Amino acid sequence: MKAISMLAAIPLVALAQPAFAQKGDAPNAAKMHDEKVAEQIADSWASAPVEEVTKTTKGSVSVDGRSIAYTATAGTLTLRDAKGKPTQSIFYTAYTAPGKNRPVTFFYNGGPGSASVWLRMGSFAPTKVTTSDPVAVAPAPYPVGPNPDSLIGSTDMVFLDAPGSGYSRALGDTDPGAFYGVDQDVNAFADAIQRYITKNGRWGDPKYIFGESYGTTRSGALSEEMEGRGMSLNGVILLSSIMNYGIRQSGFDNIHIGYLPSYAATAWYHNKVADRPASLDQFVEQARQFANGPYASALGKGSDITPAEEDAVAREMSRFTGLSVDYIKSANLRVDLSRFRKELLRGERETLGRFDSRYTGTDADAAGEGPEYDPSSTGITGLYISSFMDQLHTKFGYDTDLTYRRSAREAGNFNWDWSHKAPGYGYSSQQNLVDVTADLSRAMRTNPHMRVLSLNGYYDMATPFHSTERDLKHMMLKPELRSNLMFKYYPAGHMIYLNPEALHQMRLDLEAFYAQGAR
Repeated sequence: MKAISMLAAIPLVALAQPAFAQKGDAPNAAKMHDEKVAEQIADSWASAPVEEVTKTTKGSVSVDGRSIAYTATAGTLTLRDAKGKPTQSIFYTAYTAPGKNRPVTFFYNGGPGSASVWLRMGSFAPTKVTTSDPVAVAPAPYPVGPNPDSLIGSTDMVFLDAPGSGYSRALGDTDPGAFYGVDQDVNAFADAIQRYITKNGRWGDPKYIFGESYGTTRSGALSEEMEGRGMSLNGVILLSSIMNYGIRQSGFDNIHIGYLPSYAATAWYHNKVADRPASLDQFVEQARQFANGPYASALGKGSDITPAEEDAVAREMSRFTGLSVDYIKSANLRVDLSRFRKELLRGERETLGRFDSRYTGTDADAAGEGPEYDPSSTGITGLYISSFMDQLHTKFGYDTDLTYRRSAREAGNFNWDWSHKAPGYGYSSQQNLVDVTADLSRAMRTNPHMRVLSLNGYYDMATPFHSTERDLKHMMLKPELRSNLMFKYYPAGHMIYLNPEALHQMRLDLEAFYAQGAR
């Protein structure tokens, strides 16, 4: 159903002048009436369809010399409340291949409130954009083509846009803000997944969820929500995770402990490490041991730390991070991310990316406190958005008058509710800032067959890998369940798939993960 058809839903009474208007107010009332009608027409053009839409096309892709035929679908899923009233239209693209009991994996990005264009165009779909060196991509025409590292051989894939993002929209008089919150968002995604599974007859097939960034926060709670709905998941895949927002605020020592190994990896990459070792993995492991041991102990002492211990810790920090001892001591052994991104390459008048610290930028003010922008974000945005829009309209033939939103924030009035009702009892289950490790832990304990794979980039400065490790290793799992939690690491940033070598290895790791689930 095209958006223009929504005009039929405008009440006829809206097209007549209000009967209660006084004679002297008629011109004013008529003007107000005309403006109201114009507003309703504009709203109808910007409305998503209540009736579910699907557009399909066929294709094939070669993976490791094997040609795999697939069906690509762009469409919408209509969510309804308990009374059956349509409340939200969720936009998705799906890639499915023939076969019985094939796994189906639901992909989504983070934000919160982000569309899933990044995963859709950069990771495992049969077609993707091409990136190589960590530098800004030139303007169009963009390199887009078949993806030799597609996962279509192992799983069907469904990419979901969060409520309010992409072409997803609230329906009727539903307040878009009703979906903007941790638990509200989880409920919407659970409804969307359940609707897709029901509509396509997939209840008997293996099911996985794949979240990136805030999408991992969503996945932690979603795994428990789906279990409660009777839809046990086979696996949860976490890409560049942030599971606990409560301990990552500035002023808490945990954030500095979590970042230090990422600082070390970044300094290693940019050749700022004295006597630079050949192995990144070994260097990171040394930094990890230092962060958990002497560094954590020193920070825990606060002002009780002795000058001798402060000197010793600062020297060791300097060895790992490439920053001077004096700078580290001036920062009280606690170097915030923005300062590190500005300071490491200050001598070259360059700054570091946040999503991917391999990327470098240049500020107008080389003496500033922090970077002016994130070169790892600005360098790729045009590539992803333009390429997806071109594919959607030329390949899928998806026709709509909606504006594709990278984020629900673009609509304005985006106020996210960060509170969360975690599993448990009493005050501890009520969270003002979300921590979903309790949700994921409970899902793993109630469904002991569900496996969790954590994928991490060494150069990810948005969701540092060591913070992820510390969070996931505090789920208090029994020894026999700990083997269900696996970690993989790659020489890449937040969007691991920007590095083609890392994407290839990640695809192989995921294929092994799915194969293990099939056994």
